[in-house]
Amino acid sequence: MKERELEIKSIEYRRKLLRCIKRANAGHTGGDLSCIDILNVLYNRILNVSPHTFDDPGRDRYVQSKGHCVEALYVVLADRGFFPESDLEAICCCRSPYVGHPTRKIPGIEQNTGALGHGLAFSAGVALAGKMNNAAYRVYTLLGDGELAEGSNWESMMTAAHYRLDNLVAIVDRNTLQITGCTEDVCALEPLAEKFTAFGWAVREIDGHDFAALIAAFHALPFETGKPSIVIARTVKGKGISFMENDAKWHHHVPTDEQYQRAQQELDHLLREVQP
Repeated sequence: MKERELEIKSIEYRRKLLRCIKRANAGHTGGDLSCIDILNVLYNRILNVSPHTFDDPGRDRYVQSKGHCVEALYVVLADRGFFPESDLEAICCCRSPYVGHPTRKIPGIEQNTGALGHGLAFSAGVALAGKMNNAAYRVYTLLGDGELAEGSNWESMMTAAHYRLDNLVAIVDRNTLQITGCTEDVCALEPLAEKFTAFGWAVREIDGHDFAALIAAFHALPFETGKPSIVIARTVKGKGISFMENDAKWHHHVPTDEQYQRAQQELDHLLREVQP
C-alpha cells in the first residue's frame, strides 16, 4: 500500500473508529486517534502476519500495551480480515468478547493487555524466546507515554538490553497527554530519548503521523545490531478532529450527536483533499 493509499485508509479508519465509539457509548477517543496511523502502517506495510498465518510460529507479533485504546486495534484487525467488520457493532455490548481492552478471545490479538506496563515485559519474553529458537520474527509493542510512569517498563527495558533483543521493537505514542493532563506535569518524561539510550536501546524519533517517516523507521530495523529498537512517535491526541486535538478531556470521552456529525464532516473534507 502506497503512502497516498495509507493516508486515505487512515481517514476511513477514523470514520469507523468514531462510529464504533459512538455506538458503544464508550472509548478512549483521543488515544485511538493518535495511534491509528501507526497501526495502519504496521498492519498494511510492515507486519508479517495475516488471518491465515496467525498460528504460524514464524509470524511477527504485535502487542498493544496501551490496551485502553483497543478500539483502534479492533478497526484495523477487522479491515485486515481477522474477523467480520459486522463484529465491530458488538463492542462493549453485554456478553460480547469485544471489551474495552485487548483479549485473546478476539482473532488477531496476541495477548491480554490493559494493565499498563505489562505489554513490554510480555514482548521482551517473546523476543527472548525467538532468539533462543533462532526464529526470524520480530515483536512490536505500542506503549502510551503516560504508561511509562509504570516501573515495570524500565525493568523490561533493562532486561531487553541485557539479552541484546534486537528483534524487539517498542513504539511510544508520544502525544504528551494522559487522563489527568500533560505527562510533563503528572510525571515528567523528558529527556525521553536520552533515558532510552541510557537503558541500552537504539532510539529514533519521528512524526507519528508521517507515513513516509513511519515506513522508513520500520524498514531500518534493527537500528543497531544487538540492541532493542524504540521509535518515539510524536503524535497529537485526537488527531484528525480539530476540536479534539491536544485536549486531555478526550482521553476517554464520547462525542455528542452534534460533535459526531461535525467530526464526520471534517473527515469528509479531509478525504476530498487527499483523494486523486
